[in-house]
Amino acid sequence: MRRIIGHERVSTARQGASGLGLEAQRQAIDGYAAQRSATLLARFTEVESGRNADRPELGRALHLAKVTGATLVIAKLDRLSRNAAFLLALRDSGVKFVAVDMPEANDLTVGIMALVAEQERAAISRRTKEALAVAKARGVKLGNPNGAAALRRAAEGGVALRATVAANAERHARDLAPVIADIRAGGATSLRAIAAELDARGMLTRRGGRWHVSNVAILLARLGHAGGATQQSRVMS
Repeated sequence: MRRIIGHERVSTARQGASGLGLEAQRQAIDGYAAQRSATLLARFTEVESGRNADRPELGRALHLAKVTGATLVIAKLDRLSRNAAFLLALRDSGVKFVAVDMPEANDLTVGIMALVAEQERAAISRRTKEALAVAKARGVKLGNPNGAAALRRAAEGGVALRATVAANAERHARDLAPVIADIRAGGATSLRAIAAELDARGMLTRRGGRWHVSNVAILLARLGHAGGATQQSRVMS
């Protein structure tokens, strides 16, 4: 049976005037699931402006869709299409995507929209450089007076990146914790058995791959299960 993740977004300032408030979006997604006999695994609701690139509920929806291999479903395409940053992230996420009001607008369409967004960004960058060149020709002093500080901040970026990767791994482990508990309760306790059961249930690794003894051991270690390393050595021996 097909599995889907629902995502709804409303802006408090526009919800009443949009003609497609939260309840209407939910009905559209539920109707889509019923027509296709799909299972709605989870529903994520975002209440904020479409111009905001930091949308945590959307990030969680994409993450769960990737972990489970489910399709992300929204009611109306323009709920996402206004945000160029999101389109680029969605294009690179590998998550399957459907808009109820435009079901033919799938992953390929989003990729095209992302390319258009990139072209627009490039045009904006070009116009900015041209404007700076004109300003420089007029004698305007350009550059960052705090350039050294900026370089130091850039060097610290690697630390932030590693912290982000670690946080994503921890979040992925927490998402799978109930699944691991259920698998163990069913009698699968070795790393190899857990890996086979995760694959059978359609669960994906954090990088979207299949499960093996090694990445199950890492997952259990992240979850804080005692004896994960011991089990690994026993299974692989």
